[in-house]
Amino acid sequence: MQDQEIPTIETREEVMFFDTDCGGVVHNLAYLRMIETARTRLAAKLGMHLREMSETKVFPVVLRTEIDYRKPAVLGDELVIHGRLASVERVRFWCSFEMRRVVDDTLLITCRQSLALVQMPQGKPLRLPGDWAAKYSHLFLAAKA
Repeated sequence: MQDQEIPTIETREEVMFFDTDCGGVVHNLAYLRMIETARTRLAAKLGMHLREMSETKVFPVVLRTEIDYRKPAVLGDELVIHGRLASVERVRFWCSFEMRRVVDDTLLITCRQSLALVQMPQGKPLRLPGDWAAKYSHLFLAAKA
């Protein structure tokens, strides 16, 4: 079962003035904006396309973010963000991300996010799609009793 596919995504960003503080170092919130872009593209790969979400009003909502800032990015750096589906449960799933500087492959941040599907505007949590347990069985975490 090890050859089962793990959904992944790669995005690239260039650090702009609006991403930095007065010292030219990337502000912590800018990293999260870049993660948001990667996560949105990963969601599309998982079948959650923006247009469909706007029609169905079912959205993946972030429940938790864990981020480790290892090294700073600075103005002008080109960054690559790798994201992947890390694990699946009945009503939530985890995505993992890492961000590296392209020129020297330095690991800048690692991040994990827990998400759940929510029906809006009611804010009603939904179970994950029925086929996920089979499709991502290698990532499925059984509920602990």
